[in-house]
Amino acid sequence: MAKRQLLMLGIRASFHTIAAVLVAGVIFTAVFLSRNGVPKEYNQSHGVSDRGGDSGRECNLFEGKWVFDNESYPLYKEEDCKFMSDQLACEKFGRKDLSYKFWRWQPHTCDLPRFNGTKLLERLRNKRMVYVGDSLNRGQWVSMVCMVSSVITNPNAMYMHNNGSNLITFKSLEYNATIDFYWAPLLVESNSDDPTNHRLPDRIVRIQSIERHARHWTESDIIVFNSYLWWRMPHIKSLWGSFEKLDGIYKEVEMVRVYEMALQTLSQWLEVHVNPNLTKLFFMSMSPTHERAEEWGGKLRENCYGETSKIDKEGYTGKGSDPKMMRVLENVLDGLKSRGLNMQMINITQLSEYRKEGHPSIYRKQWEVPSKENEIVNPNSNSDCIHWCLPGVPDVWNELLYAYIVDNHSS
Repeated sequence: MAKRQLLMLGIRASFHTIAAVLVAGVIFTAVFLSRNGVPKEYNQSHGVSDRGGDSGRECNLFEGKWVFDNESYPLYKEEDCKFMSDQLACEKFGRKDLSYKFWRWQPHTCDLPRFNGTKLLERLRNKRMVYVGDSLNRGQWVSMVCMVSSVITNPNAMYMHNNGSNLITFKSLEYNATIDFYWAPLLVESNSDDPTNHRLPDRIVRIQSIERHARHWTESDIIVFNSYLWWRMPHIKSLWGSFEKLDGIYKEVEMVRVYEMALQTLSQWLEVHVNPNLTKLFFMSMSPTHERAEEWGGKLRENCYGETSKIDKEGYTGKGSDPKMMRVLENVLDGLKSRGLNMQMINITQLSEYRKEGHPSIYRKQWEVPSKENEIVNPNSNSDCIHWCLPGVPDVWNELLYAYIVDNHSS
């Protein structure tokens, strides 16, 4: 009997020893992982590699820095893109400093996937992608067309169609892939909807009318919206009624409020007409301007003309961006998401703020030719500090889009 009790005590002691060893092993493993992170093969975020070593930290593609990279950039050559716009072809129009072409965007906590035109075309096979908005969105569309066409070796396998309407079409025949641009600078119907004659003294919007434009986007597989600069005035005249009839009601409305109303009209149309299982929606945030050099420490009454370097101060924000409008956009997109339709905002604002040297300034086609004397004496007055040279900043905007479309990145 005594031997049996001793045996039982020995078994219990061995059991407790094994249990203690197992517990110690679990604790050691937990401490090790907390200090060293999870194994590398699991340290991914939807196809975008996480560089932070903290698996709990979200990969934010929009926070980072510009890195000079003249080995892998630019993604295409200005002179090789037959679809290049004279408004954006800075080298063609005499710009000598070409460093603006060689900057790569590097997020702080992960890597932005390198653009692969063949992969994008494969994703767009038998599909349609359309950019909707103003000339900044058109510039981004030109960038995308140049990036994609650079991998198409047969020039007869692609074409562009522009009959002078609001719609411009690029087509890859091999993939039956369509990439369009549709001119609608205020998204809703306005008196600025003519693609060529749209600079009018009074800006008028039909704030609840969008169908005339939106029917051209129906059944698109990917839609990329933008709308910002055309709203930049204290008040905008809104029309309840028709441009064709004289009995309409006009009212001056504070800009931020009318901007919100236009975005609500867009979101309501999308909610009714878009199948979230078939269509991906994106909205490009504000593209900043660099029209006041004193904002980044330059001289008074100067602008982006002559700038050859970026802004190094992290978090720099100029007055060319409006935080109130950004909040309005975010609130509208949040509301749309709560109703079951996700439109991803591509936040290009902060990363573009740093690039004061990326604009055409005087190196573009001059639609209104200035006198030679004025051009020499005051080049600042003729500088475009709104649009962007290509290759350049809009290529990175499209790389961000690519991360969501092809690499399935999600915020």
